[in-house]
Amino acid sequence: MRTKTLISKLGRMFPKSIAKENHDYVGLMCGTLKEETHKILLCLDFDNIALKEMKKEDLHPDLIISHHPFIYGTRKYVLEHDPMKKEVYNELISLGIPVYSMHTNFDTGAKGMNDALMEELGLENIHPDASNPMMRVGTLPAPMEVREFSKYVKEKLDLTYALLIDKGNKIVSKVSLIAGGGSYKWEEAKANGSDIYISGDAPHHVRRDIVTNSFNYLDLPHEIERIFMTQMKKILLEMDPTFEIYIIDHEGLPTLI
Repeated sequence: MRTKTLISKLGRMFPKSIAKENHDYVGLMCGTLKEETHKILLCLDFDNIALKEMKKEDLHPDLIISHHPFIYGTRKYVLEHDPMKKEVYNELISLGIPVYSMHTNFDTGAKGMNDALMEELGLENIHPDASNPMMRVGTLPAPMEVREFSKYVKEKLDLTYALLIDKGNKIVSKVSLIAGGGSYKWEEAKANGSDIYISGDAPHHVRRDIVTNSFNYLDLPHEIERIFMTQMKKILLEMDPTFEIYIIDHEGLPTLI
């Protein structure tokens, strides 16, 4: 497929304007896009470990698509202050491999991150929250006790741990979710009538606010976003079934002690 066509199709599904609203950095991060793209490498983060894995597997993609921005900030500042990032950047330039990142635009867009996770959990009537287009809201096919539901989520997403605050309704029917670091949006989930909010990276003061406001919150590792790779692969193959898609899934969960 012509690379301009691919980028245009992805842009219509996951517009950069969404990321700009979130003060995010997305799009072409490194290198020059090729005329044609046939081989695509997908990863959550492209870093020095992913680079080593790519070279070990002797992969030569035409394009790398990462979820988290390969360069978060201005290129000049990041490369001046992060020598490891600069080393990876320079090697990609020498290899002629561009990196394109899709972050909060993928999280927010239809068929993106949060839709994929809600579907993985078997929720129904999935839709964006009225006040927050990134948040997804859905209902369980049948109500569940809050701890039972939390264990169900942990198992469905193949996690070794999850952190539950169960100070709200004992029975869960309506669920809100933002993958990654969206814990501070819990008030919007409570306002839309959800019985529990699922997100991650909750600092102490956010957890205390949830407790004192008698709400349920399930804090999950940021690594649940690895679903990006399988979902993006599905989207790309729907565009062109002849794409060769490679995945580097190198981000394991922290060790549970």
